[in-house]
Amino acid sequence: MPKYLVRAGYTAQGAAGLLSDGGTGRVEAVRRVVASCGGTLEWLAFAFGETDLYCVIELPDEESMAAVSMTVRASGALQSSVVQLLTPEQIDTAARRTVDFRAPGA
Repeated sequence: MPKYLVRAGYTAQGAAGLLSDGGTGRVEAVRRVVASCGGTLEWLAFAFGETDLYCVIELPDEESMAAVSMTVRASGALQSSVVQLLTPEQIDTAARRTVDFRAPGA
């Protein structure tokens, strides 16, 4: 299953919810939303600064990630960005592919 790194920043509304639910309450909420699309939460940590939360999740496909992302962002509680993660084996496969490319000016 594809893995994704999610970075999120809480809005004022989301921060108020975090104060109310606590960190462990939000971890359970993330687990629930990911599980509802057939995935698992592998890792989650809170931070402070520009990004308030980092997590790694595994979902069956890109459509599941899109569904989770759209639903959560539509709540207005946070802004997020998602990066699809690749395994070393996937990089090995990509490195063996032939790509027809010419650099600009070459």
